[in-house]
Amino acid sequence: MRILSVDLGTSNTVAVLSAHGMPPRVVEVDGSANMPSAVFATEEGTIMVGRDAERRARLDPTRFEPNPKRRIDEQTLLLGTDVVPVTEALAAILRRVLEETSRQLGGEQPDEVRLTHPAQWGQTRRNVLMSAARLAGMGPNILLVPEPVAAAAHFASFPGKSLAPGQALAVYDLGAGTFDVAVVGATQNGFTVLAEDGLPDLGGLDVDQALMVHVGREVSHSDPQRWQRLLRPESTADRRTRRALQEDVKAAKEALSRHPQTEVPMPEPFKDVLVTRGELEGLVRPAMLRSVELLSRTLRSSGLTPDRLAGIYLVGGSSRLPLVGTMIAEKLGVVPGSLDQPETAVALGAQHVARDGLGARTQNVEGAVAAGAPPQRPQYAPPPPPQYPGYAPSNFPPSGPQPVPSNFPAYSPAAEKSEPKSGGKKKLLIGVAVAVVVVLAAGLTFFLTSSSSAKTYTADQCKTPGQADDKGLTGCLRQLAGKIADTGDCKPGMGNGPAAPAQRIGVASTCSAPGRAGTQVTYVHGDDADTLKQYTDGLLASAGGDRTEADWGGNGLKGHYSSAAGKTSAVLVFTVSDRPLAGFIYQLNTSDQAETTTPGTLADYFEASVQPGE
Repeated sequence: MRILSVDLGTSNTVAVLSAHGMPPRVVEVDGSANMPSAVFATEEGTIMVGRDAERRARLDPTRFEPNPKRRIDEQTLLLGTDVVPVTEALAAILRRVLEETSRQLGGEQPDEVRLTHPAQWGQTRRNVLMSAARLAGMGPNILLVPEPVAAAAHFASFPGKSLAPGQALAVYDLGAGTFDVAVVGATQNGFTVLAEDGLPDLGGLDVDQALMVHVGREVSHSDPQRWQRLLRPESTADRRTRRALQEDVKAAKEALSRHPQTEVPMPEPFKDVLVTRGELEGLVRPAMLRSVELLSRTLRSSGLTPDRLAGIYLVGGSSRLPLVGTMIAEKLGVVPGSLDQPETAVALGAQHVARDGLGARTQNVEGAVAAGAPPQRPQYAPPPPPQYPGYAPSNFPPSGPQPVPSNFPAYSPAAEKSEPKSGGKKKLLIGVAVAVVVVLAAGLTFFLTSSSSAKTYTADQCKTPGQADDKGLTGCLRQLAGKIADTGDCKPGMGNGPAAPAQRIGVASTCSAPGRAGTQVTYVHGDDADTLKQYTDGLLASAGGDRTEADWGGNGLKGHYSSAAGKTSAVLVFTVSDRPLAGFIYQLNTSDQAETTTPGTLADYFEASVQPGE
């Protein structure tokens, strides 16, 4: 079995091949493990890629695009006077990788190609990537793997670093064009993306630009007019000079990852500029702080704390900046690490991902793009996944090439960001967002008479959980669930989502929510009141943002509900005032929604559809 995995990055493309029973190895293209993801359109109509494209760019920079992946949302590129489809530009890069791989295989083709992509990419972007792969001649057996899943698989492939079911890893991916962060949990069948987010306007290219501005401040005063010509070149000579300066600035940035200082060679009439690592860190600290804060927020949205992680894994070439590891350690108290070359970690990791389940989330491309290899959802009944202590519920199912737990909610692909520099904040909608709805209770100290079949129960009867029926409902839970107990397809337990606690906190039942496909409501009859309150308070706090609170009553019960909605999640917790019964609806924000969920809209839904009637 010959498997080729390709990480088509913003700045560089890395390919890894496993063949003839040998361990996976990096495919060197033009003598290097990293091939620039650059394209150059010749006047004859051909597209050159990699270092050949960079060399030709010195002759005519107008026909050169160094980062075509960053323009994936655009249909075409204007290279010189030629209009080149984005799919053709990306296909040219993949074709060059395939040609070199075939040469190293003695003319044979790979049996399978795995392409990695950011976890936040929606179906449209994945379609573009798949179209480019087909156009490149990569054959019908093409599979897509989310980058954080590949990174987690790479981390787990190292001796002593395996991720046991129930453990989780944070993946900090700082590439050239974007920053992505994900919390990936290990299950008995693979990996699950528990939470993910990103910054489309932060990457190594932005660090390069910050250093360029700094250099300009040092020298521009000697010849302001000449410096402006470099910033806004109009002649071919000026464009060549600017291109050379950009490469020297990038090289200086990389040198400062290894040395405390370096010089940036400057074109005439400017003098060379000495730059120190401290100066660079001062320039990029605010931007890096944004990434570390997003890592912290994403970790909170998964319900985990830093001390519960198996580690924080740094991938992407720009994560080499020493400042990155320092700031993460200062903010989260965890020293991150990279076990290999951060540029090659994702491509290598894609080789280690289990083949089963590759079609579950990532292969649902449409139309002619997928015609060559229609995906099939794997059919099996996996054992229950691990319980992640303290996880908040998530609407993210197992991501990428991993089996989907049987009662984990179906994936609804997040819409991709419309512009790479738009900032792309996620928004939330109750009706469409697929949520794991869990009730965590740790009850008050009450008793439930297990044998009673009466419709209503007293507080003394609900003091502690008793016997539950085949749906996981005690009599007191049936009273709280009302009609949902009979119409909501209820099943015992809290589901297999990441919100399930590490240990028993009560009797629970998870039911489908009325009128909301994919949404669930989970009811819990708790064992301990303090644990219940602590957990539900923590859920509300993790959502942050505004709150709506009110009393509710129905079906012989009275209680209080609190609804909170912040930037990353929304949650509604409802409790019963005199007994250990509680429930909540929790949703992570997604970007494919028509409107944003507010505390008020979540409360309206509860009152109309979940609150038991009289």
